[in-house]
Parts: sequence; C-alpha cells; structure tokens
Amino acid sequence: MSTQLLQTMQQLIQQSITAGNLADYVIGIVETLSPISIRIEQKDIITEEFLMLTDSVRDYDVDIEVLHTTENAAGGSGDAQYESHNHGYKGRKKVRFYNGLKVGESVIMLRQAGGQEFCVLSRVFNHTGLTGQWG
Repeated sequence: MSTQLLQTMQQLIQQSITAGNLADYVIGIVETLSPISIRIEQKDIITEEFLMLTDSVRDYDVDIEVLHTTENAAGGSGDAQYESHNHGYKGRKKVRFYNGLKVGESVIMLRQAGGQEFCVLSRVFNHTGLTGQWG
C-alpha cells in the first residue's frame, strides 16, 4: 500500500471520528437552580432544556418496605397509657432522597454524541450545605 493512500485513509478515518462527535464527559459548575443552569469551560452556560438529571443530582421519592419494632419511649404526662412502650412499624412507606444540587457545586456531565444535550451524572465532591439531623 502506498504511503499516500495510507495517509489518505488515516485522514478519512480521523474525519469520520471527528464528525461523529463521540460522547465525552465535561465538568461543570452549577450557576442557578430554578431553572437550573450549569457553566462549562468557563464561558458556556447550559440551560435546563439541555440537561437531563440523574437521581444522583436531584430530589426523588422511592417506596421502601419496613418491618421492625420501635424503641421504647415514654410520654410525659405520667398517665399509665403513656408509660414506656414500643410498637410494630411495618409496611410500604414513601421516602424522599434530597440529592438536589446547590449553586457552586461541581458536577460531572456526559455530552450526548452529536448533540447539545447533557446528562448530569454526579457531583465531583460531597454534597454541600447539608441540613439534615445528624448525630
């Protein structure tokens, strides 16, 4: 095979790969929340209509099933009906996960091949501004 033919084939392959605009990951910073927007490459802002959020970066509800007994607890009135007791807790319950993003958080996104849409996969670091009851 001639050198020129080989170079031409390599150029065609490279052009095909470039034209395919294969999916790539990008790092972004959350700019606003409602509506959500994310800045990439220090200049471009991706707005909500071009973002798909996974459960890792949004609040969502799930059903769980529980089957346990509560710890003993007493009421404060002193009446016999409020003395220390426990009870069963079972069945299907709805639980909310608060995974929503905060302004300033860094996120990892996957850019759609050949398109303008981005799938926000996860945070780069731990959640910021947690307000739950801990301890």
